[in-house]
Amino acid sequence: MSIADVHYLPRARSPLVPPMPPRAPDSMGVLRRVLKMGENAIATWGQRAYEEDILRGRFFGRSSFTLNAPDAIKHVLIDNYENYTRTAAGIRVLRPVLGEGVLIAEGKAWKHQRRTLAPAFTPRAVSNLIPLMADVIDDTVARLKGECNRPLDLREIMQHMTLDIAGRTMFSFEMGRHGTTLRDFVFEYGARLASPHLLDIVLPVSWPTPRDFARSRFRKRWTGFIAMLMAERRAAGKREDAPPRDLFDLMGAARDPETGAAFTDAQLADEVATMILAGHETTATALFWALYLLALDPVTQEKLALEAREAAATKDPERLPFTRAVIDEALRLYPPAFLIARAALGADVIAGLPVRRGDVIMISPWLLHRHEKLWQAPNAFLPERFLPDAPPPERFAYLPFGAGPRVCIGAHFALTEAVLALSRLVGAFRIELLDKAPVTPVGVVTTQPDRSPAFRIIPR
Repeated sequence: MSIADVHYLPRARSPLVPPMPPRAPDSMGVLRRVLKMGENAIATWGQRAYEEDILRGRFFGRSSFTLNAPDAIKHVLIDNYENYTRTAAGIRVLRPVLGEGVLIAEGKAWKHQRRTLAPAFTPRAVSNLIPLMADVIDDTVARLKGECNRPLDLREIMQHMTLDIAGRTMFSFEMGRHGTTLRDFVFEYGARLASPHLLDIVLPVSWPTPRDFARSRFRKRWTGFIAMLMAERRAAGKREDAPPRDLFDLMGAARDPETGAAFTDAQLADEVATMILAGHETTATALFWALYLLALDPVTQEKLALEAREAAATKDPERLPFTRAVIDEALRLYPPAFLIARAALGADVIAGLPVRRGDVIMISPWLLHRHEKLWQAPNAFLPERFLPDAPPPERFAYLPFGAGPRVCIGAHFALTEAVLALSRLVGAFRIELLDKAPVTPVGVVTTQPDRSPAFRIIPR
């Protein structure tokens, strides 16, 4: 039997429905909802949020709109995107680690950064980085061969692997000496400073909250660490006649096609921090959830393993359509960016509803991807829905990387990395769960597991 046969086998069993947090009562008050957001934002939505096109509410004197209607989402993310900016809480949470990088910049600054960075993330540019990705993935598989049949924390292993990929593709060096420090930064910020406090939400950005002072101290240490990494990479040098060998070369040589301006050192540091931090953490999380789903669904895991064996040693993600479908479905069920929150800069009308300056617009990929009007069996794990001959999902119903002008610039990079890594791992090992207790998604900054279960890998 070939993979072509396996892809399209009819399901003779009920699909897997993985664990999810209980839905909140629709009557939950605003204060209780805000407090719950600091624990798990995706547990603050009730059943109505999964059924209705638009939920309208009040949020500390302002109107709030949760959008599930694709046309309304298109209006905010594309048609009138310049009227919507990040919320105060979003800026407070992200700026200490990302600075003024492309992910949170606004207006002319964002346009300059986006134009300047775009050539470094084209499919052709990413394809030149695939050998660096593949080396890290192969090294990870080789190390794991000595860890078979014993309890493993695959989430931590995925974090190590994607961090090393980030280091090699950004700087052409391994992150072995710096990996522990970087992970310490990530975990420190996530544990102490990333969750929005009530004051973070209600006060304007110009009014510092008590947590902002701690974030400022963190940022000073964090930017010093990034500067050290950049200095180390520059010390390694680059031949003037050599082609770019990594993202740092590409970003350092990049010029705004309209103005000819290059990045300053401070701007380049913020872009480096954005690419390393946002890239490695979100991809590691997506791979963890994909491995967890495959461990819960051995039949689907075997389909993927068969494809991996038939395309052994491939470095072309286009030859791995079923693996890509599993990644797409994992991103649907567990989108790393579970919430896109925006504040209106001026008056507008969305789906016939008046919007005033300061109103809050929420677009949640978590809700969209499980909405009962937009998906069949929305809570089930069904990678087949993303195979090449399957009907595509409705536009603006599937937003793992956002949409419109501000769509994630690293989406192609992340998908290439995730598909190649998952194929190589599942092709080499059978993945099993030793810990049978449910793992529940928690939405804080990304859609994280509430704990790291113990896995076991068995050589194929």
